[in-house]
Amino acid sequence: MLVVLAALLAGTGLAAGATAATSRLTAPRADTGSLSDALAGVAATLPQGWSAGAVPPVTGFTSVVRDGHGGLVMARPVRGPVKDAGKVTEEAAGLYSRLLLRGDRVTVVEDRRLPGGHTRALRAEYAGGTNRPAYLRVMLLTRESRPVLLVGLLQPEETRHRQALDAVMTSFR
Repeated sequence: MLVVLAALLAGTGLAAGATAATSRLTAPRADTGSLSDALAGVAATLPQGWSAGAVPPVTGFTSVVRDGHGGLVMARPVRGPVKDAGKVTEEAAGLYSRLLLRGDRVTVVEDRRLPGGHTRALRAEYAGGTNRPAYLRVMLLTRESRPVLLVGLLQPEETRHRQALDAVMTSFR
């Protein structure tokens, strides 16, 4: 009798474990949508909480995605071939820092080459304590025929939202 009871318990445990594993493996991903920008030649799968916007807030950009925590990523095509991705990224980061951040103190928190591009991230701090720090990432994807510039902005900057913004930016293809 004990052997039968032990076999039933073991079988029930195996069935419950198999059901849990199957539901995790077959569950749909927590994606809420996607972005396809034919003008910039990029596409991205958006994680939960992010959605494509209708009109980018900055002229010249052809698409935008936003989250509900002050984050946005915009894309725009870059005309002509890119000879120095680092220099182009640095110049774009300076421009968008002046236009979008306007911080009292802006520091470079990352500047590195990527396979097929370059990225530069800035953090802006504001005097007076009325504005919380902001974060800006500029990413240039150098492609043979269609280079594209991505600009990500987060206000206020918080570590987990910054990580989410960076993840969205690296998902662009």
